Amino acid sequence: MTDTPLPSPNLKPPRFQSVRAIVALILREMAATYGASPGGYVWAVLQPVGMLALLTLAFSLIVRAPSLGTNFAMFYATGFLPFTLYSEIEGKTNNAIIYSRALLAYPRMTWADTVLARFILHLLTQITVFCIVIVGIILVFELHLTITVGPIMVGLAMAALLGLGVGLVNAVLFGLFPVWKTIWKIITRPLFLASGIFFILEDMPQGVQNFLWWNPLVHVTGLVRTGFYSVYHPTYISLTYGFGLALVLILLGLIFMRANYTKVLEAR
Repeated sequence: MTDTPLPSPNLKPPRFQSVRAIVALILREMAATYGASPGGYVWAVLQPVGMLALLTLAFSLIVRAPSLGTNFAMFYATGFLPFTLYSEIEGKTNNAIIYSRALLAYPRMTWADTVLARFILHLLTQITVFCIVIVGIILVFELHLTITVGPIMVGLAMAALLGLGVGLVNAVLFGLFPVWKTIWKIITRPLFLASGIFFILEDMPQGVQNFLWWNPLVHVTGLVRTGFYSVYHPTYISLTYGFGLALVLILLGLIFMRANYTKVLEAR
């Protein structure tokens, strides 16, 4: 009877193990969320288009012109699409671990892989949707714009990192304190109205401006709009505040998730 050889103590894990795990998770989520056919991605584009069409129709009947430019669809798109990018990443991140709970039983799969996979997939999806919708509006309405790509990319990056940071922190809080999920839904309901989608901050009274300044998404929408409207030069935007807050939240989320990962997984 031959003895079964023991594994070598110097045996190394497969190269690019984490990369392989993330790619596999992305492919799994693509199939589950958007389906095996392109139809799922068509719906991802049609949803914001439908929302923008409703906003354009409703507000064009109330006011003569948007706060910037003359096209309602473009004005609302430059606020709504960055907000959607943030909210999609935040929502998908805070649920990433629970969504892939069964796969975390495998030793080569980590909670960080599940978070990164969801972040990358939905970031790329929302940026693609952003580009398609913006180009569609330009072509349909025959707009002649001088677009500056730099501020747009910076604004979208800020929105994405804020979504990741808030999502990580909420993933821990939702697991440790289930009541926080209900509280979070209540306190963030006004966020859609308070993030500069329907207005520019300068249109608000000074007291309201001072209050809304603390909402980092106001900085996001203002920054993105500077890339589409060459005459718009807001002075309130703070990259230090927006990116600083995002990085602090990401750091806190990573620290607390690493310390409480097992409790979060068991509680939810």
